[in-house]
Amino acid sequence: MKYGVESAGPEAHRYRLVSRAARSARSIVRVGQRAAFGGAALAVCAGPCSVESREQLETTAAAVAKAGANVLRGGAFKPRTSPYAFAGLGEEGLRYLRDAADRYGLAVVTEVLDPRDVDLVVRYADMLQIGTRNMQNFPLLREVGGAPKPVLLKRGIAATIEEWLMAAEHIVTGGNAQVVLCERGIRGFDPHTRNVLDLAAVPLVQNLTHLPVIVDPSHGTGVRALVAPMTLAAVAAGADGVIVEVHPHPASAYSDGAQSLTPAEFAEAMEGLALVAAAVGRPLPERAAAAA
Repeated sequence: MKYGVESAGPEAHRYRLVSRAARSARSIVRVGQRAAFGGAALAVCAGPCSVESREQLETTAAAVAKAGANVLRGGAFKPRTSPYAFAGLGEEGLRYLRDAADRYGLAVVTEVLDPRDVDLVVRYADMLQIGTRNMQNFPLLREVGGAPKPVLLKRGIAATIEEWLMAAEHIVTGGNAQVVLCERGIRGFDPHTRNVLDLAAVPLVQNLTHLPVIVDPSHGTGVRALVAPMTLAAVAAGADGVIVEVHPHPASAYSDGAQSLTPAEFAEAMEGLALVAAAVGRPLPERAAAAA
């Protein structure tokens, strides 16, 4: 089916390519040489919200690789509510991500904000992230739909399950079937947490689609003390992986310090995660080799 061409009938506007009806077996999305989403082992993405410096990223990459992560996350381009907030280092940040990931045996996932930047990000990243603000940025979805790299699609901040899956359908109809869904919380009314982490969405979406589903407990809660418990709960609920924010000095982070774990806290969380993963029959990824 060509992009934008629809057939008539009552189901014409529903997701078709990403549904269980289209593919009964679960899809496995491979990212880089070590990471896979939807396979037997969990995928663990970890790193800072924003790439701030080479030193910050090197320290974080070494720590998360040692603790057992297999994907390095970090924002080189940051969508910020305030126009005065730090918006990322751009291509310089992408270079830092690639260098640190290669040194510690990790894959790279990073956000792309603009269709004009897709080719640039593809040169450095193993996986392209579509953030919550861009879940329904249809020109961007179309552009990553033609990209040769897997896509991590975060749920919109107030998106229904149907809208989320339809956004994935836009990517797949563009030609890129390597899509991973990420539940990252939806906007609620109680200010005690940044968002409401909808863990029921994990098994629900897995019943509706063959695509892998992971969870972001950092944005889902916005509270450092809640990140580790919700990481464990996500895996217990059946998630194919997690994406966690880790910063060497959260108090001085340029963005999202309040929800970032320290390297020591992340290592402790991974120890607990190993127990839950074993209980549900989903081993953690093999640890990357340390840098020479």
